[in-house]
Amino acid sequence: MSPVTVIGAIVLTVALCGTFGYKQYTLGVQKAEYANQIKDLQKQKKKLELEKEDLKSFAEYVKTDEYAEEVAREKLGLVHKGEILFVPEEK
Repeated sequence: MSPVTVIGAIVLTVALCGTFGYKQYTLGVQKAEYANQIKDLQKQKKKLELEKEDLKSFAEYVKTDEYAEEVAREKLGLVHKGEILFVPEEK
């Protein structure tokens, strides 16, 4: 083998190793980013599951007489028969 062939093979080997090393590094960085993204999405999923449970509970509460009475009192200003509503004076 001629010295030029040996040097060419060495240069090619170094270039390939450098390319593979750089690619491995970039994939490692990308893997870390994806791991952080997964953690964030898992936190978001837990938060949304809690919100879903709250909404289910509220949906059940809306169907009750207690909720209807609450809305009638607070938003419509209605009272039960025989009840007297006292409204504080504004100063």
